[in-house]
Amino acid sequence: MTTKSASLATSPTVLPPAPTRSAGHIIVDSLVAHGVKRTYVVPGESFLEVLDGLHDSPIDTVVCRHEGGAAYMAEADGKMKQLPGVAMVTRGPGAANAHVGLHTAWQDSTPLVLFVGLIPFAHRDREAFQEFDIKGWFDTGAKRVMVLDRAERASEIVAEAMFSAMSGRPGPVVVGLPEDVIREHIDPELHPAIRIASGGMSAADAEALASALAAASKPLFVTGGNDWTQAGAYELTGWLEKHHLPAAAEWRTQGTVPFDSPSYVGPIGYGRPRPTYDLLEETDLLVFVGTVPGDVITNGFVCRQDWNKRNFLVSMDPSLRGRSGPVSWQILAKPDVFVRDLVTLSLPVKEEWKAWTSRMRGEQEKFAALPTLPPAGGPARMDSLMAALVPTLPEDAMVTFGAGEHTNWAHRYFPTRRYASMISARNGSMGYSVPSAIAASLDSPGRRVVTIAGDGEFLMNGQELATAAQYGATPLVVVMDNQEYGTIRSHQERHYPHRVSGTQLKNPDFALMARAFGGFGVRVERDEDIPDALSAALAAIDEDHVFALIHLIVEQRVKAY
Repeated sequence: MTTKSASLATSPTVLPPAPTRSAGHIIVDSLVAHGVKRTYVVPGESFLEVLDGLHDSPIDTVVCRHEGGAAYMAEADGKMKQLPGVAMVTRGPGAANAHVGLHTAWQDSTPLVLFVGLIPFAHRDREAFQEFDIKGWFDTGAKRVMVLDRAERASEIVAEAMFSAMSGRPGPVVVGLPEDVIREHIDPELHPAIRIASGGMSAADAEALASALAAASKPLFVTGGNDWTQAGAYELTGWLEKHHLPAAAEWRTQGTVPFDSPSYVGPIGYGRPRPTYDLLEETDLLVFVGTVPGDVITNGFVCRQDWNKRNFLVSMDPSLRGRSGPVSWQILAKPDVFVRDLVTLSLPVKEEWKAWTSRMRGEQEKFAALPTLPPAGGPARMDSLMAALVPTLPEDAMVTFGAGEHTNWAHRYFPTRRYASMISARNGSMGYSVPSAIAASLDSPGRRVVTIAGDGEFLMNGQELATAAQYGATPLVVVMDNQEYGTIRSHQERHYPHRVSGTQLKNPDFALMARAFGGFGVRVERDEDIPDALSAALAAIDEDHVFALIHLIVEQRVKAY
């Protein structure tokens, strides 16, 4: 007869099951491993498992009031960091509302990952509630569109999405998350981050660029894009100043070379000063770093189209999408890596470079000279607001804005001293001002963040002030109210003079709206009231730690007929 002890000795050892986690929780774990600090969310039942994973994670979950606002905030986040911004929305209508942020990220070359909850896998192709074709919707406007069809690949897909958004020319990536798949439990092992290639100057590149610079009497560098670091921007500025070489900024990307650098000669884009338009034709060598000469820079594919001109393009996009005009040489490199190699070039300082840079710098200083405060009296003016605001700004002040005539004052007067001190939508997307300012303020608490909005632009996402109040964002919001869609009115007057149609607005009291959301609001109609209103708004930010809004009522340039 077998004894009990003998029976136990021969029984196989039963190991406890390996611990597992849901795919939704693994997605959150993977984002944490990649260094994501914040995600912008409009919740939906389709991705509750991911929301549950965020509950105990170190990632800040910012709940927004509209998917367009969430996507804009994530896009602004991607502009400020080396990592993609991250947004999460639900299927169908939620995905549709977020599309505007994807288009912004695509045209602005911004790394962004948009997670979209989807219907259960088993419900596909039956026109289930809020079903849509995620690849059909987004394939032409994103770098990649992926769907998590196997739970085991959850961490891998996050790694692939982050890599795709950052590699080459940065851009948006969409990841679909079927609600049944993200509930499945899997091995919790995480996929490692995928290393991004950054390129660099080859010996042939360095020789070609050095030769082109040596032969040039009027060279010009143009900086742009969202793929820089402050260290790279600082190093480039020092090298340019040492060689007395000029640099202009792509439209709405000012600050890579500081506005007060002796090498900075102005912005190139819509609303630019005439001298920077002329210099594109006058310069005998253009070096674009982080961007390409697109239609905005070239005034609609008109300027700088002669293929005898010399253009060097520094870009990690071998297709050079968006390029206009001649390409003498392309250097495949991220901006920081290019600058690392550039500063090793041994170049003499030419006297003609000094004269060329000094002339253009003088033109920029005249253009950007701050307007003086006028005598008391008359309607409020944006010139007076900027004259009062700019002297109060600290060294690291930051401005954001969307699209419209109100942006011209920021382009011209705002003191951009650091990379990413100007955040905007270069695709001309309206509604960007408030969401981008919230993202900037949350990213850098205590930093002076100013956003300038138009009255038409503001109401497209002004409700996100509720998000600012909820999470403690403290931007200064300036709403320039001229009771019209001003940019379109300008085009209308040019092509259909004295026939104003479809551009006039009747607005609410935006200051009252700001107070209703929990911030500070002041309405200003007279020029002499601007200094006191500004002081009160800044005090509310610094002492009460709330956002502040100045509703500036300005005259229409031409009264509607």
